[in-house]
Amino acid sequence: MNPDDLFQSIQKGFRITIGATGAVLESIQNPQVREETLTKLRTNPTLLADELAAKGEVTEREARNFVDKLVAQASTSPSPGNTTTSASPTATPTAPPDIQSDLKELTQQIAEMRAELERLRQQDNQ
Repeated sequence: MNPDDLFQSIQKGFRITIGATGAVLESIQNPQVREETLTKLRTNPTLLADELAAKGEVTEREARNFVDKLVAQASTSPSPGNTTTSASPTATPTAPPDIQSDLKELTQQIAEMRAELERLRQQDNQ
């Protein structure tokens, strides 16, 4: 198997998972959406998987943009109340603690996925 195909398959699976998570949340909130999703699952699961992958890709892109904006904002603007010229030994977080923990968890998951992909590529090359 080509390592690029493997990466694309894993990436599509990841995006389907993200899309499915969003679909589950929507179906909890709206029973009509739940019925539509179940009907698609019964009639054409491939189409549903493609739709979930597309939804996951959009969610992934939005999350990436959000994180990029947070990073850009943190690096370009000083935090309020920290107007002194002396350097602080620790960085002052600009995001709420729950978002910071989510970002740390997502960063860890991405690092683990990258390590797994690298391991799989090395296995395929051997």
